[in-house]
Amino acid sequence: MNERPLVNGTPALSEQEKNVIIAGVLLSMLLAALDQTIVAPAMPTIGRALGHAEYLPWVVTAYLLTATAMAPLYGKLSDIYGRRRTIFAAIFIFLAGSLISALAPGMPTLILGRAVQGLGGGGLFALSQTVIGDLVPPRERARYAAWISGTWAVASIAGPLLGGTFAEHLHWSVIFWINLPLGLAALAIINNPLKKLPILAREHSLDGAGATLLIAATALLLLALTWGGSRYPWLSPVIGGLIGCSAVLWLLFALRLRRAAEPLISIEVLANPVVRYGTLAMFLLQTTSVGLAVYIPVYAQSFNGLSASGSGVVMIGLLLGTVFGATTSGRTIPRVTHYKRLAMAGCVLSGIGLIALAFLAGRTSLVTLELLTVVVGFGTGLTFPVATISVQNAVDQAHLGVVTGLLTFLRSLGGALGVALLGAIVLGNGLPLGGEHVQVTGAAALPALPFTYIFIACMVTTALSLVLFHFMPQKPLRGRAEHDVAPMVE
Repeated sequence: MNERPLVNGTPALSEQEKNVIIAGVLLSMLLAALDQTIVAPAMPTIGRALGHAEYLPWVVTAYLLTATAMAPLYGKLSDIYGRRRTIFAAIFIFLAGSLISALAPGMPTLILGRAVQGLGGGGLFALSQTVIGDLVPPRERARYAAWISGTWAVASIAGPLLGGTFAEHLHWSVIFWINLPLGLAALAIINNPLKKLPILAREHSLDGAGATLLIAATALLLLALTWGGSRYPWLSPVIGGLIGCSAVLWLLFALRLRRAAEPLISIEVLANPVVRYGTLAMFLLQTTSVGLAVYIPVYAQSFNGLSASGSGVVMIGLLLGTVFGATTSGRTIPRVTHYKRLAMAGCVLSGIGLIALAFLAGRTSLVTLELLTVVVGFGTGLTFPVATISVQNAVDQAHLGVVTGLLTFLRSLGGALGVALLGAIVLGNGLPLGGEHVQVTGAAALPALPFTYIFIACMVTTALSLVLFHFMPQKPLRGRAEHDVAPMVE
């Protein structure tokens, strides 16, 4: 007998179908990740083609705002309407934004298109991990963490290379046109298998007022983090007003969570100590990871004689270390009982690498820099799967979408905070912003002390992550038998 078992009259997914779904959702995640990195190298070309270069930062900011703010909302939507419908909607919205951007006759239309892209992209980040969580029980899920880390690594390396190549040799709009065939391919791959995706059927409702408050509070906070220290002084009335308004909206959102019949993020989920400590640890780790990704190339330009275009090579060590660390963690988690010790060891290892970078700031050869960034990346890679698996394992299947959306939201917010935090150190010491990619010609062109402060700041956030992992309770990972649930055919 070769027939697959039936669950509530519906054939269960085969391993091949599961792998097809995972490949499709990772392709959709790659689309969203690429669009965070592919645009920056083409911005000068876009500014010359469309004019109004003073609005160029909004090409990046618009995507960041909407993608981050929408991540937790998509988790709830997928719990209400099902994963297939929600991920299809996210892909279609993302492709619509890509089409608007590619056809943009001027800068305002391009900014609008990028905002629409973010509306879909925020869902692709959260839903990809949620779908993998539906397919694979926590004990086995860790091995897929390397795939996710690899997707981010490909986007981090390929994005800037493709963006610059398309803008220089083809046309800047190709950056957005390329999303259409890739997005349609992802839809074709996952269409039929997703119809049988097993999820727990449960009635939900969407808290519209809570969603509005969350999106508005996040948008204002991200604007403050993006503009503070660059467009406006941190102590300016504009930044103070944005932070103040955001704080009020966050307070109203917290009150709404307590009073809503079914809040956007369940109080039960927020009260879970594993979720609380795990998501905050991920928030701090992303602060370090993104901050280093911005300022390590600036360091290499100043002290290792690399050009602005060639300094990206130093990121290979950090990215390969992260992928190798995630792979090691993913293979080890199912085989050990005290799996959170992997994350704690990763924090310690990253901290040692950052202390060495701080101590040797200005005196590292390119080889030494690469080796130390591999150490930092490997340590960070060890932690990411542990945080994700612990948080998803701590809640029941009905809240998987919500908690994964919350994790994605705090991860994105942590990246924005990391750039802002290290940016404040950079500006306070008279260094060029990492995003300016200033060409530095002499080894002594920039002082070493500000980079020492940057590495120490990253070490402090990593140490705080270690403390959070220490206090995070460790629950036994559910296996396949406990994971199987009745499918809800969409």
